[in-house]
Amino acid sequence: MKSPAPDTVTPKRSRRAKIIGAVIAIAAMAGLGWLAWDLTHPAAGQGAAGAQGGAGGPGGPGGGGGRRGGAPTTVGVATAELADIPVVLDALGTVTAAATTTVRPQVTGILQKVLFKEGQMVKAGQVLAQIDPRQFEMSLMQASGQRQRDEAQLENAKLTLERYRTLLSQDSIARQDVDTQAALVKQLEGTVMTDRASEGTARLNLGYTKVIAPISGRVGLRVVDVGNLVSSGDTAGIAVITQLSPIDVEFSVPQDRAPDVMAGVQAGEPLNAVALDRTRANALDTGRFSALDNQVDTQTGTIKAKARFANTKNTLFPSQFVNVRLELRTIKDAVMVPVTALRHGTKGDYVYVLKEDRTVSVRPVTRGQSTVDRTEIRTGLKAGEKVITEGADRLKDGAKVTLPGDKPAAGGGGRRGNRGGQGGGQAGADGASPPAGAAAGAAAPGASEPAGERRHRRDGAQPGADGQGGGERRHRREGGTERGQSGAPATPGTAQ
Repeated sequence: MKSPAPDTVTPKRSRRAKIIGAVIAIAAMAGLGWLAWDLTHPAAGQGAAGAQGGAGGPGGPGGGGGRRGGAPTTVGVATAELADIPVVLDALGTVTAAATTTVRPQVTGILQKVLFKEGQMVKAGQVLAQIDPRQFEMSLMQASGQRQRDEAQLENAKLTLERYRTLLSQDSIARQDVDTQAALVKQLEGTVMTDRASEGTARLNLGYTKVIAPISGRVGLRVVDVGNLVSSGDTAGIAVITQLSPIDVEFSVPQDRAPDVMAGVQAGEPLNAVALDRTRANALDTGRFSALDNQVDTQTGTIKAKARFANTKNTLFPSQFVNVRLELRTIKDAVMVPVTALRHGTKGDYVYVLKEDRTVSVRPVTRGQSTVDRTEIRTGLKAGEKVITEGADRLKDGAKVTLPGDKPAAGGGGRRGNRGGQGGGQAGADGASPPAGAAAGAAAPGASEPAGERRHRRDGAQPGADGQGGGERRHRREGGTERGQSGAPATPGTAQ
C-alpha cells in the first residue's frame, strides 16, 4: 500500500491543534474571570450588608460615628453666689507732699553752725542752723538803752505836769504852760513806744540767728556750708523740708464718674482710698478721700481730686506714681458669677445654665459691676443656679454635657452588638435566615467566640462544621450554578 501523502495528514493535525488551543484559551479566560469576580464580590456583598445594617454600624445614628458626633461635652461649672461687691474707681495718681518748705535765714550773717544731717527727720521748732548772733546782741542792747532813756524823760515830764496842775489850781501859773507840759508828756510816751518796738525788733533779729524748722518732715540735701554769708534773699536757702506724714495723692476723676464721687461725699461717710504700687499687687497705704476740684479740665475731660494718707510706714514718696483705688459705695447681696461664665452675643449678654438632667439652656442676663475675677448679674439669674465657666464654646441651647467628676459609660457591649448587627444585615441581604452566631451575639454580647465571629463577618453565614457556610458563599459567587461535591466548577465544553 501506499502511505498517505504528507500534504493530506498535516491539515488534519493542524485543525485538531487549533481546536485544543482554543478550548484551553477559553478555559483559562473563564478561570481568570471567575477568580476576579470571586475576589471582588465579597467586598460588594459586605458593602450592601453594611448599607442595610447601617443603623447599628459605626457610621449610622447609633454607631461609633454617631457617638463621636453627639458625645456630651465636658464643661466646668460654678454656682452663682450672693456677695457684697464694692463699687470702686481706679485712677493713676501722683504723690504730693502735704507741705514743702525751703528753709531760709531771715537775717543776714555768717553761718556759724549746721545742726542737722542730710535726709534726717526733723520736727517743727527744731534748730537747724546757727548764725553769728553778736551783732544782733549789740543792736538789742542799743535799743534797750534808748528805751530806758526815753522812759526816764517821760517820767520826769509826768512829774512836772503834776506840779503845773497844782499851781494852776492855786492860780499861780498860766494855763498855757500846763498845756505845753501835757503835750510834752504825750510826745515822750510816743517816743518810749517807738523805743520799745525797736527793742523788740532787735530781740527778734537776735532770735532769727537760730534757724528753726517750720514744719515736721524729712530734710533734703544741704546746700550751704559753715562760714558762708547767708541772707533772706538766698534762693536755695539752707535746706528743704518735705512733710511726709500725712501725705497727699492727686489723681484725676473722669467727668462721667464725678456724680458718683459727689454722691459719696454728700452721704456723709468718708470714702476709703487705697494706694497700690505700679503692679496693683501690693497696697502701699490706706487713707481717705480729701477734696474734689471745682472745674473740669477741658483738655482731658477729668477733674482733679486728692486723697490723704497717714503714711506712718513711709511707703509713699513725693512725686511717686501710684494706682489709686477709691471705694465709692458697696452693693449688698449681689449675684456674682465668674467672669468666664459671662458671654456676649448679637442679642446681648448671656450665660449657659446647667439643668438637673445635665443639659444647658441659654439665659439672657444683664451685667453690673465687675471685679478682677467676678461679675455682678443684675437680672436673669438667681443665687444657687449653676453656670458653665469652661467649654461653652462648643455648646448650644439644650446640649448635653458632662462634669469632670462624672463616670464614663461602658461602650464595649455596644460595639460587639454592632458587629453582630452587621452580620445579621449581611445574612438578610443574601436572603438567608439569621445565623445562630448573630442571635447569640445579640442575646449575649459578652460571649466570646473570636474565630466564629471572624468567619461570620467574612462569610455572612453561620460557621458550621459541615461546611454549609462555604456552600452558601459558592452559591452566591456562581449565581446558583451546580457544583460538584468537591466544590470545583465543571470544565466548560472540553472537546474530545
